[in-house]
Amino acid sequence: MIVYPNCKINLGLNVISKRPDGYHNIESIFYPVPWCDMLEIIPSDKNSFVFDGISINCPQSENLCYKAFQLLKNQYDIPDISLYLYKKIPFGAGLGGGSSDGAFTLSALNELLSLNLDKKTLAQMASCLGSDCAFFAYNQPGYITGTGTDISPLSLTLKGYYIVIIKPDIAVSTKEAYQMIRPKKPDTPLLEIVKRPVSGWKELLINDFEESVFLKYPKIRMIKNKLYENGAVYASMSGSGSAVYGIFTKDTGIEDGFQNCIVWKGCLS
Repeated sequence: MIVYPNCKINLGLNVISKRPDGYHNIESIFYPVPWCDMLEIIPSDKNSFVFDGISINCPQSENLCYKAFQLLKNQYDIPDISLYLYKKIPFGAGLGGGSSDGAFTLSALNELLSLNLDKKTLAQMASCLGSDCAFFAYNQPGYITGTGTDISPLSLTLKGYYIVIIKPDIAVSTKEAYQMIRPKKPDTPLLEIVKRPVSGWKELLINDFEESVFLKYPKIRMIKNKLYENGAVYASMSGSGSAVYGIFTKDTGIEDGFQNCIVWKGCLS
């Protein structure tokens, strides 16, 4: 079986409070984007895990595909597998690429091995892998609260808009990003902002991580500014960074103007 784990962008991200357990309460809107990795899984008489494409700087035991397999293996009598992941979505970007790989591994194994787990169960299992993973069990626009695992479906569409994602040669770790931020409640509810036209989001739809990340990494701020200069109706850092996306009303050749960056563009659905 071959599947294509996609990434997501954050439409706004408010870090509201720090919890007693050390995690943070957030609110955000996750929107799926068709920038994809490629994942192949087949039953085998011996476990095999091969990771290709963009180099993944972590041991196999920490890879979310491997963790997803082990999670199922611990609960169900499933056979060994041969897993091949071709990585295209950059890490340290705030795009949830690793989280998507883990969630898609669960979903693919569920279908391949006829485990008959529903999406709610898969989402609960995915949340054990990481905060963003549960979203990809549903993989549709959602309002995200709590630590990132509380998901409410959202009837929001950006169909017809174009998106350009720029990932500079900078990786911002989630831990680093949270250490630099001061939690606070937003002035305007996120769900109220996204009811407005996309052209009205610029001054209201805020990613709380931008202030501190931009101070430490001015190049990321420059990318956002350049997206607006080239006609984006809305631009933002995704997640805790370092990728920045711009939403456009038409296709653009802006990708030619970024040096030492990974650039992806496509049409939203």
